[in-house]
Amino acid sequence: MNGIANSFTELLKSRRSAMKFIPDVKISRQELEEMFNLVKYAPSAFNLQHAHYAVVTDPALKEQVYEASYRQYKVLTSSAAIVVLGDLEAYHDIGPMNEGMLNLGIIDKFEFDKNVREVHELYESRGENFKRDEAIRNASLSAMQFMLIAKERGWDTCPMIGFDPEAIRQTLQIPERYEPVMLITLGKEDTSKQRPRGYRKPNGEFVTYYGE
Repeated sequence: MNGIANSFTELLKSRRSAMKFIPDVKISRQELEEMFNLVKYAPSAFNLQHAHYAVVTDPALKEQVYEASYRQYKVLTSSAAIVVLGDLEAYHDIGPMNEGMLNLGIIDKFEFDKNVREVHELYESRGENFKRDEAIRNASLSAMQFMLIAKERGWDTCPMIGFDPEAIRQTLQIPERYEPVMLITLGKEDTSKQRPRGYRKPNGEFVTYYGE
């Protein structure tokens, strides 16, 4: 167990936001698929799995994402530019998400109907701001898991908010039900001019304990 813990600690410490990528490094569809097969295990509220990923590897389309990202060079040189989206209407999937549990007898029809009804009521009663917050919260959890998985497989990433969401939406023809949450560039980092890691707060500056 200590070996696993140490390995995970090293992974956490080694993951950094890559500011510069080595150009012309390709990533295969198979490797991306393998990573997303692990990303699916990220937590999400009611197992609604709000996250959706738009993966851009086509050079011409990536050029458009580069323009929509205020011409940030790391987008252009990345192996993939990945738009992380949050589904504003994910709660509508609560029924289909739980049908397998119902069919296997893990939950009965009463519990199934109750769950569907309560999730619909929760999202609809709290309004559009809540739906957006939930989309962002849950997609962000998934995105962090993706970046750790990528690092474990030797890929570097950088989460970005520096982009025009409407331009990205038009470029990739993203339906209105999806909220652009962040852009993740992925590739092999060019570490020739890598800066030291920035200041990290000590626990006392960001942790408050209530209890012993």
